[in-house]
Amino acid sequence: MRTGWADGPEFVTQCPIRPGGSYTYRFTIQGQEGTLWWHAHSSWLRATVYGALIIHPKQGDSYPFPKPKRETTLLLGEWWDANPIDVVREATRTGAAPNVSDAYTINGQPGDLYKCSSKDTVIVPIDSGETNLLRVINAALNQELFFTVANHKLTVVGADASYTKPFTTTTLMLGPGQTTDVLITGDQPPSRYYMAARAYFSAQNAAFDNTTTTAILEYKSAPCSNCKNGSSTKPVMPPLPAYNDTNTASSFTTSFRSPRKVEVPTEIDENLFFTVGLGLNNCPKNFPSSRCQGPNGTRFTASMNNVSFVLPNNISILQAYQQNIPGVVTSDFPANPPLQFDYTGNVSQSLWQPNSGTKGYPLKYGSRVQVVLQDTSIVTSENHPVHLHGYDFYILAEGFGNFNAKTDTKKFNLVDPPMRNTVAVPVNGWAVIRFVADNPGAWLMHCHLDVHITWGLAMVFLVDNGVGKLQSIESPPLDLPLC
Repeated sequence: MRTGWADGPEFVTQCPIRPGGSYTYRFTIQGQEGTLWWHAHSSWLRATVYGALIIHPKQGDSYPFPKPKRETTLLLGEWWDANPIDVVREATRTGAAPNVSDAYTINGQPGDLYKCSSKDTVIVPIDSGETNLLRVINAALNQELFFTVANHKLTVVGADASYTKPFTTTTLMLGPGQTTDVLITGDQPPSRYYMAARAYFSAQNAAFDNTTTTAILEYKSAPCSNCKNGSSTKPVMPPLPAYNDTNTASSFTTSFRSPRKVEVPTEIDENLFFTVGLGLNNCPKNFPSSRCQGPNGTRFTASMNNVSFVLPNNISILQAYQQNIPGVVTSDFPANPPLQFDYTGNVSQSLWQPNSGTKGYPLKYGSRVQVVLQDTSIVTSENHPVHLHGYDFYILAEGFGNFNAKTDTKKFNLVDPPMRNTVAVPVNGWAVIRFVADNPGAWLMHCHLDVHITWGLAMVFLVDNGVGKLQSIESPPLDLPLC
């Protein structure tokens, strides 16, 4: 809170750290407990620059569930047999979709199912009868992932550093940026069991990485669990949902509840409706055809409310906003789509080319905000994991088709909705979130599939200071990177 200079997105809250330079992130954690993560927020550097950020209960406090015997963090990652920066630069040059990844990883290791030069599969130990905590983080760059453990149930107890009402499942679905804390009990015959993750892919007619990464849940008393001659028990492989199994994804995301009744804002000051989706730009007249290799000689783009977000390149939005520097960001991001249409229907191609700009939406300090996030079928509909910086929010409801303000508001959970920082907006569907704008600064809202933020699927909230020091953003730190 009040430490927006430590948020990190390049050209939003700071200029990038220069090669050889350094910057110390100083921030206050307030009201969060559980699993978060940190990552680079410059181009595609987060493909390999990331790690876990665990917030334990305060000293003397305990978990709201029996203390697990051990805790294991599982970072799900995505790997290219290439420099990811080269991959995105080539896509930006050609206007086509970037090359898909070559592997997924668990704690940096792809596992047994790849033809790799060395076989270093992550081993997660467990004892018969014990209950352990798994902290699962989707750090993949461009892919939502299913995760499951052979023959074992998972009890979800937290997500995005907020506790949840416990529920049991066999499969998790995490969008990039999302975390899920689960309890797992050693209640199966002592052996070795694969933990596996692979894509949940909801877009139509597009390439994706269809490989499977594995780790091994290994019982200490498993037969010959430390064999040196390679004759240890072959792990049991779990069934995984089909790549496009939206029912499993939706059933999982709609199971979340807060542990108890929560204070959801009921009076709304800002009622916003944002479309999220892809687009195609016509080839600029001065571009050769080699730079327009999207469908039918176009270039891929993406937008929210028909605005494809463009980052500044010589100053951050927060600096410009704080110092009233003109010409960097405007405060006219539309509260609603400029044109209403059948968002999930057959959209006229005249609507496929968005405008571009660096537009923010201004919020008064303390205003109560509702945002309807509506997927569109432009180019293809797709599940979009939308992340809001600077805030946790309540997810009131989600559904399929076009959001209907008359009928869908009846589905709102105003009693115990889950608190998250990233919401998976369903393919061909919508989700509704609410939050109170009590953290001043410039806060990016974007799709956490990095290919989409590269194409412009983002916007920024410009939140005013309130009254006095405790409702105002701190002064910029002395070591804030310069452009």
